[in-house]
Amino acid sequence: MNHLLHAACTSFAACVASIASAKAIYPDVPEQINPSAKYVFYSHGYIVEGDNETPIHKRWGKYDFPAIKQALSDDAYTLIAEHRPKGVAPETYTKTLVSKVRKLLDVGVSASNITLVGFSRGGALTIMASDALKNDAIHYVILAGCAGLIKSKTEIQLYGKVLSVYETSDQVGSCDFVKARSANLKSFTELSISTGKEHGAFYVPREEWLKPVKSWILNH
Repeated sequence: MNHLLHAACTSFAACVASIASAKAIYPDVPEQINPSAKYVFYSHGYIVEGDNETPIHKRWGKYDFPAIKQALSDDAYTLIAEHRPKGVAPETYTKTLVSKVRKLLDVGVSASNITLVGFSRGGALTIMASDALKNDAIHYVILAGCAGLIKSKTEIQLYGKVLSVYETSDQVGSCDFVKARSANLKSFTELSISTGKEHGAFYVPREEWLKPVKSWILNH
């Protein structure tokens, strides 16, 4: 980062967004797939389903989907972040997400070069996709995603290599209970952050979760 850009940045997230602004972000698997490249999927929270990419929650404020996409993007991988339609059933969208991953696998992308990241409802979808794919080499990042939906679906397990991040002030806590019932996990790492922002900690690209997530993606 040059000194002029550094001086212009007012926060970690702003710096990341500035650097990432020119990077390609796709709403779906790109038409031209590079079999040797890395691919990252980001699945947003429930509140973003529909037409509004920046909805406002009365307690947690604005969910800034565009800023999160920009901050997550990187030269090292292709970011795919679809804006889900309103009212899509979790089981239905899980099939969609799985089909996108299999499209990459079918043209020769290594499973170890694929990472699925999901927050809240998106985290639940990511877990459900992991259970459907049953692939030991795919990577998964769960952000406050182990809530009621996953607790109720006791048959759902995690596979592959997993990073879980949760906020200590949030009602949605640890994914330990999913880990405990997932006999085929390759690896599991869990981190807690403490911003005091509850579920809203993940509504914007905060350094507390973004930095370890990007580091984990880039090093796996």
